[in-house]
Amino acid sequence: MKRIFLSFNPDDFLRVKGLLPELSKLDYELDFYEGALDLDSASADAIAVKQAIGEKIVRSDLTVCLIGDNTHLSRWVDIGLRKSRQKGNKIIAMALKGITSAVLPQVIKEENITFYPWDLKKLVSIIEEKKPGSPISYYKIKDN
Repeated sequence: MKRIFLSFNPDDFLRVKGLLPELSKLDYELDFYEGALDLDSASADAIAVKQAIGEKIVRSDLTVCLIGDNTHLSRWVDIGLRKSRQKGNKIIAMALKGITSAVLPQVIKEENITFYPWDLKKLVSIIEEKKPGSPISYYKIKDN
Protein backbone atom coordinates (compact mmCIF):
# COMPACT_ATOMS: atom_id res chain seq x y z
CA MET A 1 0.00 0.00 0.00
CA LYS A 2 1.35 3.43 -0.93
CA ARG A 3 1.88 5.91 1.86
CA ILE A 4 1.07 9.51 0.97
CA PHE A 5 2.18 12.58 2.89
CA LEU A 6 -0.30 15.46 2.64
CA SER A 7 1.34 18.87 2.72
CA PHE A 8 -0.86 21.92 3.25
CA ASN A 9 -0.97 25.29 4.94
CA PRO A 10 -2.12 24.83 8.55
CA ASP A 11 -4.66 27.62 7.91
CA ASP A 12 -6.39 25.19 5.50
CA PHE A 13 -6.73 22.37 8.03
CA LEU A 14 -10.55 22.51 8.14
CA ARG A 15 -10.74 22.38 4.34
CA VAL A 16 -8.34 19.42 4.26
CA LYS A 17 -10.27 17.73 7.07
CA GLY A 18 -13.38 18.06 4.90
CA LEU A 19 -11.60 16.09 2.14
CA LEU A 20 -10.43 13.28 4.43
CA PRO A 21 -13.60 11.17 4.11
CA GLU A 22 -13.15 11.19 0.30
CA LEU A 23 -9.42 10.54 0.52
CA SER A 24 -9.85 7.81 3.13
CA LYS A 25 -11.91 5.73 0.67
CA LEU A 26 -8.78 5.28 -1.43
CA ASP A 27 -6.43 2.36 -1.00
CA TYR A 28 -3.57 4.51 0.32
CA GLU A 29 -2.22 5.25 3.75
CA LEU A 30 -2.47 8.99 4.39
CA ASP A 31 -0.16 10.89 6.72
CA PHE A 32 0.23 14.54 7.69
CA TYR A 33 1.42 16.58 10.64
CA GLU A 34 -1.39 17.47 13.06
CA GLY A 35 0.40 19.33 15.86
CA ALA A 36 0.64 23.04 16.62
CA LEU A 37 2.59 24.96 14.00
CA ASP A 38 2.46 28.54 15.28
CA LEU A 39 6.01 28.36 16.59
CA ASP A 40 9.06 30.59 16.53
CA SER A 41 11.25 29.03 13.81
CA ALA A 42 14.31 29.10 16.08
CA SER A 43 12.63 27.36 19.02
CA ALA A 44 13.32 23.81 20.13
CA ASP A 45 9.67 22.99 19.41
CA ALA A 46 10.05 24.15 15.79
CA ILE A 47 13.14 21.97 15.40
CA ALA A 48 11.15 19.01 16.76
CA VAL A 49 8.31 19.73 14.31
CA LYS A 50 10.75 19.86 11.37
CA GLN A 51 12.14 16.52 12.46
CA ALA A 52 8.65 15.00 12.85
CA ILE A 53 7.60 16.21 9.39
CA GLY A 54 10.85 14.88 7.93
CA GLU A 55 10.28 11.45 9.51
CA LYS A 56 6.77 11.26 8.07
CA ILE A 57 8.08 12.15 4.61
CA VAL A 58 10.89 9.61 4.82
CA ARG A 59 8.28 6.92 5.48
CA SER A 60 6.08 8.09 2.59
CA ASP A 61 6.15 7.13 -1.08
CA LEU A 62 4.97 10.49 -2.43
CA THR A 63 3.77 13.91 -1.36
CA VAL A 64 0.51 15.59 -2.30
CA CYS A 65 0.58 19.34 -1.78
CA LEU A 66 -2.99 20.56 -1.31
CA ILE A 67 -2.94 24.16 -2.43
CA GLY A 68 -5.11 26.95 -1.08
CA ASP A 69 -4.91 30.72 -1.35
CA ASN A 70 -1.88 31.10 0.95
CA THR A 71 -0.09 27.77 0.75
CA HIS A 72 2.96 29.50 -0.72
CA LEU A 73 3.34 31.49 2.53
CA SER A 74 3.63 28.44 4.78
CA ARG A 75 7.18 27.69 5.89
CA TRP A 76 5.95 24.22 6.92
CA VAL A 77 4.81 23.47 3.37
CA ASP A 78 8.19 24.70 2.13
CA ILE A 79 10.03 22.48 4.61
CA GLY A 80 7.92 19.46 3.65
CA LEU A 81 8.32 19.98 -0.08
CA ARG A 82 12.07 20.48 0.20
CA LYS A 83 12.38 17.29 2.25
CA SER A 84 10.21 15.43 -0.27
CA ARG A 85 12.39 16.65 -3.12
CA GLN A 86 15.55 15.71 -1.22
CA LYS A 87 14.21 12.20 -0.64
CA GLY A 88 13.19 11.92 -4.30
CA ASN A 89 9.47 11.57 -3.61
CA LYS A 90 7.07 12.31 -6.42
CA ILE A 91 5.30 15.59 -5.62
CA ILE A 92 1.76 16.27 -6.80
CA ALA A 93 0.29 19.79 -6.64
CA MET A 94 -3.50 19.80 -6.42
CA ALA A 95 -5.87 22.62 -5.57
CA LEU A 96 -8.22 22.37 -2.65
CA LYS A 97 -11.90 22.36 -3.60
CA GLY A 98 -12.99 25.81 -4.71
CA ILE A 99 -9.51 27.15 -5.51
CA THR A 100 -9.30 28.40 -9.10
CA SER A 101 -5.92 30.15 -9.00
CA ALA A 102 -3.05 30.37 -6.56
CA VAL A 103 0.53 31.42 -6.06
CA LEU A 104 2.45 28.17 -5.99
CA PRO A 105 5.04 27.19 -3.38
CA GLN A 106 8.63 27.76 -4.47
CA VAL A 107 9.53 24.06 -4.85
CA ILE A 108 6.49 23.51 -7.09
CA LYS A 109 7.69 26.37 -9.31
CA GLU A 110 11.36 25.28 -9.27
CA GLU A 111 10.46 21.74 -10.29
CA ASN A 112 7.91 22.91 -12.87
CA ILE A 113 5.26 20.66 -11.31
CA THR A 114 1.81 20.80 -12.89
CA PHE A 115 -0.88 22.34 -10.70
CA TYR A 116 -4.15 20.41 -11.03
CA PRO A 117 -7.69 21.39 -10.05
CA TRP A 118 -9.29 19.27 -7.33
CA ASP A 119 -10.34 15.98 -8.92
CA LEU A 120 -10.16 12.77 -6.90
CA LYS A 121 -10.08 10.50 -9.96
CA LYS A 122 -7.28 12.58 -11.49
CA LEU A 123 -5.36 12.42 -8.20
CA VAL A 124 -5.55 8.61 -8.19
CA SER A 125 -4.44 8.54 -11.83
CA ILE A 126 -1.43 10.75 -11.10
CA ILE A 127 -0.51 8.75 -7.99
CA GLU A 128 -0.51 5.57 -10.06
CA GLU A 129 1.48 7.07 -12.98
CA LYS A 130 5.02 5.83 -13.29
CA LYS A 131 6.12 9.09 -14.94
CA PRO A 132 5.37 12.65 -13.78
CA GLY A 133 2.14 14.25 -15.04
CA SER A 134 1.93 16.16 -18.27
CA PRO A 135 3.24 19.74 -18.32
CA ILE A 136 -0.20 21.14 -19.18
CA SER A 137 -1.23 23.77 -16.66
CA TYR A 138 -4.94 23.85 -15.83
CA TYR A 139 -5.03 26.97 -13.71
CA LYS A 140 -3.71 30.47 -14.01
CA ILE A 141 -0.82 31.07 -11.62
CA LYS A 142 -0.89 34.35 -9.69
CA ASP A 143 2.29 36.39 -9.68
CA ASN A 144 3.93 37.06 -6.31
